[in-house]
Amino acid sequence: MQHYIIPAAGLTVFSFICNLPLGRWRSTVKKFSVNWFLAVHLSIPLIIFLRLKLGLSAWDIPLNLAAAVAGQFVGGSAWYREGRSRSTNV
Repeated sequence: MQHYIIPAAGLTVFSFICNLPLGRWRSTVKKFSVNWFLAVHLSIPLIIFLRLKLGLSAWDIPLNLAAAVAGQFVGGSAWYREGRSRSTNV
């Protein structure tokens, strides 16, 4: 059981970190454009590939998806906060 938890946790953390810059990019482009679609979905093939290579089951998909969505949200929020702080300091 312990040998399964480490790769699963690692992939979940990777899903979150990988989506931080993509979330930042997503928040700068027009919604539902090609770039927006790429920013939202670009990490998915890599996460699927790693999940299969690590031998993780389909039960890990919801956790990785939640981490990816959280990464998108946090990345976009960080860009938004950064932009607001720059505009108020001028």
